[in-house]
Amino acid sequence: MKKISELLDAAAARARPVVRGTGDVDLTAPTPCAEYDVRALLNHLFLVVVNFRALAARQPADFSGTPDVVTGDWHGRFDEETASLVRAWGVPGAEDGVTGGMGLPARTVGLMVLGDLTVHAWDLARATGQDFVPDPAVVEEVGPGLAALAPQAREMKVFGEPFPVPPGVTAFERVLAVTGRDPGWAPPRR
Repeated sequence: MKKISELLDAAAARARPVVRGTGDVDLTAPTPCAEYDVRALLNHLFLVVVNFRALAARQPADFSGTPDVVTGDWHGRFDEETASLVRAWGVPGAEDGVTGGMGLPARTVGLMVLGDLTVHAWDLARATGQDFVPDPAVVEEVGPGLAALAPQAREMKVFGEPFPVPPGVTAFERVLAVTGRDPGWAPPRR
């Protein structure tokens, strides 16, 4: 079993080019998450990365508001924040015990941020017309974890209802479908 920090490093390496490839002209574009345009999705992703870094360090997390951080050198800040997230989950003991206000095992919490980083990178890529292929080891680890969390995530309105997919779809398409996403989503033609 790979360490969460190794998986996060692999996921961040795939997410960073998508963030870097997102320009100011893209910020108002729709995303596969109906409640977010690109700017709101980026702000949410920053919020997730910062708060799950805090959770790894057994510090308080605050998801009560989403500040607009898509200003200045936000591309560079994303690189820095994801590197900091990876370091936080790499500290000895970060995956041990229980963390956060949810009372969940630390590894489960780490899998949650791994899922967010991977799925939201896909959301962002789809919204901005970029390619995104997740790391296979990340998909292998996050797939069963998100499937197990899905019922609770739906109750909390974090996931939508599962999207129906035909047999033979890829493992990542199944992950997307479990979170309520249409793996074939494309932005409306302009």
